[in-house]
Amino acid sequence: MSVYNHRPMVPAPQSRVVEMLESIRGEFDQLAQELYLCKSQRDDFEHKMNQQISEMNSFQQSLLELERTQQNQKKHYEDEIARLRQQIEARGGNASHPGIPLPGHPQQQPPHPQQPPHTQQQAHQPPPPNIGPGSNYFGGIMNAHGNQAPPGLVAPPQMSDQSPNGPPLPPHGAYPPSQPPPPSSSGTPAGYSQPPPPSNPGYAQSPRGMPTPPTSAHPQQPQRQQEWPNGYNYPSRPGSAAPPPQQQQQPPQGNNESPSLKRKSASSVPTPPQNINTASSAMVPRTKSMASPSNAHQQQQSGLADVDPESVPPNMKVEGQDWFALFNPKTNRQLKVDLVHTLDHASVVCCVKFSADGRYLAAGCNRATFIYDVATSQRVAVLQDDNIKMEGDLYIRSVCFSPDGNYLATGAEDKQIRIWDIQKKRIINILVGHQQDIYSLDFSRDGRLIASGSGDCTARIWSMADGKCLHVLRITDHDQKDPGVTSVAFSPDGRIIAAASLDKMVRIWDTQSGVLFERLEGHKDSVYSVVFMPDGKMLVSGSLDKTLKLWQLGTNEGRGIGMDRDRSKGPCKMTFTGHKDFVLSVGCTPDGRWVVSGSKDRGVQFWDPRTGQTQFMLQGHKNSVISVAISPSGRPLFATGSGDNRARIWSYDPINS
Repeated sequence: MSVYNHRPMVPAPQSRVVEMLESIRGEFDQLAQELYLCKSQRDDFEHKMNQQISEMNSFQQSLLELERTQQNQKKHYEDEIARLRQQIEARGGNASHPGIPLPGHPQQQPPHPQQPPHTQQQAHQPPPPNIGPGSNYFGGIMNAHGNQAPPGLVAPPQMSDQSPNGPPLPPHGAYPPSQPPPPSSSGTPAGYSQPPPPSNPGYAQSPRGMPTPPTSAHPQQPQRQQEWPNGYNYPSRPGSAAPPPQQQQQPPQGNNESPSLKRKSASSVPTPPQNINTASSAMVPRTKSMASPSNAHQQQQSGLADVDPESVPPNMKVEGQDWFALFNPKTNRQLKVDLVHTLDHASVVCCVKFSADGRYLAAGCNRATFIYDVATSQRVAVLQDDNIKMEGDLYIRSVCFSPDGNYLATGAEDKQIRIWDIQKKRIINILVGHQQDIYSLDFSRDGRLIASGSGDCTARIWSMADGKCLHVLRITDHDQKDPGVTSVAFSPDGRIIAAASLDKMVRIWDTQSGVLFERLEGHKDSVYSVVFMPDGKMLVSGSLDKTLKLWQLGTNEGRGIGMDRDRSKGPCKMTFTGHKDFVLSVGCTPDGRWVVSGSKDRGVQFWDPRTGQTQFMLQGHKNSVISVAISPSGRPLFATGSGDNRARIWSYDPINS
C-alpha cells in the first residue's frame, strides 16, 4: 500500500467547517427573527402606553374643566345668595330664612313665595349624616388642605331654624313644677338622686304647676324676679365653688355695654372685621356669609390670617424656629407669646387639658392618654386600657382632670367614659349609657358631677361618687334630626350646663333638675365648642361657620321667636370673625381677659371680649388645631393639640412683665 493512497482524505475537515458556519448562520437568522418580534412587541406596547397616556391627559383636562365650571357656578350662586340676603336685610326681614340655601349648596332653590312656611321647611331639610362610631371624624377635619366638612361630626347642608310653633321653653329661672323656689339664698335643695317629674314638652309650666298653652310671641312680659349674678333667678348653691372674684378680672367699662356701645351696635354703619360687629340679633348675626360680595372681600383682606408676615413691622411679630405670631396693628400690643414645650406623639392629638393646679397636661391620642409635667415636659403617666382589642383606631376624643387632680376622665369612640386613678394608673369606674362616640367631658368645680356629650343627641350628667347617670339631657326638637352634642361645659357655680350641637344651637340646662332653660341660636353651621366666661354670665361658642360668638345668658331672647323685639337685647353680644376655616375649639383665660380659639386653618387667635379685636394670631402647627386649653392657675400658659401629632405648650405673658 503506497503513501499516496492517503492524500484524497485531506479536504474532509474543510467540509465540517462549512457545516458549522451554516449552522451558526441558521441560529443567527433565528435570533434575528426573535429580535424583530421583540421589537415589534415593544413598539406595540409603547403605542398602547402612549395611547393610554393620551387618554389620561384628556380625562384630566376634562376634569379640570369641570372643576373650573363648578367653581364658577358656585361663585355665581354665592354672589346671588349674598345679594338676596342683602335685599332681605334691607327690607328688615330675616336673613336666615330656611328657604334660602347656604353658600356651597347651590342645588337648593329658593321656595315659591306662595308656599306655606311648614312646606318650605320640609322641602329644604335633608336628613343629616349620622355620627356613628365608624365615621372618620378626625380624618375629615384635619385635612387642612381641603375645605370639605368631615363626614362624621357635620351638620346638614341647611337645617330650618326653630319653628315658632315648636315647644316653648320654661321661663328663665323657673323651677321644676315639683320644686317651688327656695325661701332664701341658702335653701336650695341639694338632692340629685331624684329625676325630674315628667312634663309635657309642648307646654310651659305656670307658677302653680298648671300648663299654659304655647305661644309664639309674648305681648306682655311678666315682671321678672331679682336677677342673680349667674344670669338666672336662683341663688347659688351652698358649698359650691364660687366664680372668681371681680377684682381678679379688672374689666374696664367696655366689658358691660354702655349706652354708647349699644347705640354703635344698633347703627347701620358697617364695622371693620377687627372691630368685630356686635350682633344685633341672635337670628341675624353678622357673619361673612351674610355680607355683600364687596364687604365679604373686605373682611377677608383685613383678617390677620391673610396678612403676609413679611409685611408686618418687626415689633408686631414674633418668629420662632417653626412658628410665628402676628399682632394686630390696629390695637395696642399687650401680650408676648413664646413656645415653652413641644410634645411629639405617634398619632393625632385629639384633645388637651390642664389640671386644676396647672401642674400637669393631659393629651388624648389613639388608644392612649399621656400626662406630662408642665414645668419639665416629662411624661409622668400613660393611661391605656389593655383590655381593648387592638383592631383599628380608638381615638381618645376628650379628657378632663378632676378638681383635686387625682382622677382623669376620658371619652373615646367606643361609647364609654373611663375614670382613671392617675397615681395607680388604673381604671376605677366605667360609665356606660351613651349610644355613640363620646365627644366632650367636663367636671363640675366641686368634683361631684361629670358631664358628657355624645353623638347620640344627648348630654348626660353623672355622679362621680357611684357612677350613676343622674340626668339624660336629650335634644328632642321635632324639626332637628340627629343633633349630636359636640361640647359640654359646666358653669363656674355648677348650676347650669351648656351643650353645643350639630344643629347650630347651644342649649342651657339646669344640672339639678335637667330642665332646659335656654336655646342660643345664631350660628350658621355646627357648633363645635363652648366655654363659660369666669363670671358665669356669658358663654363663648365656636362654630364651623368660622366665627366665635359671645352670648349673654338669661336674656330670655335665645329662642329667636319675637321678630319685633329690641335687637340690642339679644343674647348674642359679639361675633368674632377672622378665622379662615372651621373653629374647632375655644377657651377663656382665668381672668376673663382673653378668649382663645383654635381652627382648622392651623392658627390660634387671642381675642379681646370687650372690644372683639384680635390681639394676635399664632401659627405653630402643620395641621388643624383641634384643641386648645388654658392653664387655670400658675404661669399664664395655654396648650394646643393638632393633627400634626404634636401637642405644644405656650406662654402668653403680659408685655410689661
